Amino acid sequence: MEKVMMKLGGLTCPSCLTKIQKSVESAAGTNDVKVLFNAGKVKFTLDDQLSSVDNIKDGIEKIGYEVKAVKTKEINNG
Repeated sequence: MEKVMMKLGGLTCPSCLTKIQKSVESAAGTNDVKVLFNAGKVKFTLDDQLSSVDNIKDGIEKIGYEVKAVKTKEINNG
């Protein structure tokens, strides 16, 4: 598991937040999804056995938003 933060571009209105939230939540292995509109970020936890950061990034870009930066932090389970 890892914590992921992505800096986004192209957020212009609250409906952007909803689209990104749905995109990330629909991906396998994501939990605790939070889109921070004013900060232009999305944060979530990811089970890297079920999906990858690249898959989530691709999904966001396919719906028309830019992923400018990605930070990850490994979470130890146990």
